Amino acid sequence: MSLKITDDCINCDVCEPECPNGAISQGEEIYVIDPNLCTECVGHYDEPQCQQVCPVDCIPLDEARVETREQLMSKYLIITGKA
Repeated sequence: MSLKITDDCINCDVCEPECPNGAISQGEEIYVIDPNLCTECVGHYDEPQCQQVCPVDCIPLDEARVETREQLMSKYLIITGKA
């Protein structure tokens, strides 16, 4: 699954620079995650870095975008040009 940022986001700006795939950007009101770029940090780290740094715990799994670890790794390989 990719991750999503909820309305609890306080726009603290700590998640965006932590994303190795550039999936996080400023939306109209809060930060947003591009599900096409989010790999939950698979291929880069053992845990999603945005979740690790978020001070308000507002970055859960996006239940609407179910992906296996293998699918996330495939996406990582495509994004990084290692496919």
